[in-house]
Amino acid sequence: MSERAMSAPAGALEAKKQMEKSFRKKGLFIALMSGFLYGGYTAFMTQGMATGVWVDYYGAASGLSAFAVVYTLSAVGAAVNDICSAIWSIIYAAIIGRLGDFARSVNTKPGRILILAAIIGGPLASTAYVVGLQMAGSIIIPIAALNAAIGAIIGRVIYKQALSGGMIAGIVICFGAAVLIGSTGFTGGEGFSATTVIGILAGFLAALGWGIEGAVGGYACCMVDYEVAIVIRQCTSGIVNGVILCSLLSLMGGDGIGTGLALVGKALVDAPSIWMFVIGGVFASFSFKFWYKGASMCGAALGMGCNGTYAFWGPFWCLIVCGLIFGVEGYAIPWQGWVGALVMVVGIVVLAISQDKASKEA
Repeated sequence: MSERAMSAPAGALEAKKQMEKSFRKKGLFIALMSGFLYGGYTAFMTQGMATGVWVDYYGAASGLSAFAVVYTLSAVGAAVNDICSAIWSIIYAAIIGRLGDFARSVNTKPGRILILAAIIGGPLASTAYVVGLQMAGSIIIPIAALNAAIGAIIGRVIYKQALSGGMIAGIVICFGAAVLIGSTGFTGGEGFSATTVIGILAGFLAALGWGIEGAVGGYACCMVDYEVAIVIRQCTSGIVNGVILCSLLSLMGGDGIGTGLALVGKALVDAPSIWMFVIGGVFASFSFKFWYKGASMCGAALGMGCNGTYAFWGPFWCLIVCGLIFGVEGYAIPWQGWVGALVMVVGIVVLAISQDKASKEA
């Protein structure tokens, strides 16, 4: 009897370790899915912004200022996607019976944290990302992927999450892979023009915003269910982006404060393109949802490192959707993309092993 009593704690401890290991594995899978789904969101939004009324928006007859064509339309595209995603998130929350939790969580401390994270990562970072893509091309993808390193540092400083040498090495490997993938954007020998530099700076701004959002949002998801968190995130981003940011940018560009709202309204009822934003919104909803959930389950470093696989999945989904389905040229993935994908897998494995080792030593 006494021998049984002595062995029970050891058995319970082993069971606890197995549960934690299973929890991390599930978090790893969810975080990887966030990067995969983000690629789909990127592809459908990209194609949507090249269809229907958007062709007129970017045409010479639109009457929009040069500022509006680069900045305001980027915000409009992000806003339309976020609004579609918010509507889907609300519908899904109602279906699974979480809409009441959304109403109760908004005015709590975690809810307010999520609202702040959404403003930083939605209107600011997402618009900066679209601006960067338009001005510098795919080279900004590895720069935006710095969000993994920024999120890991924030997680270490604020939440005291473990950040070992192996985890840092994994992040560096993932970033190197993203650089290899993004290097395919340097074609034609044009080098660094003023436009490219602005695009790269926009990429850094996106990385900073997403790094803050990933770490802070992942922390808040430890207290708010991720199904509720995504409704708060997308509703905040859609409203702030579509109403406030688009209006401010149209005013700054000299197009009139109401121009941004008018552009959003026309895009929302444009039949040829809106269905692509609806699909992209579903992808975005699940991507950000899994991003928050993954970071809360396996830590900011590993969660955001796995999410960084969008550096490959973005071009891959664009190849499928824009290149193969819609027949748009220029989306083929060169050898650097495939090699970069394999290197990124190595980086994620290093991250996962280092995270597991750190958890065992804790």
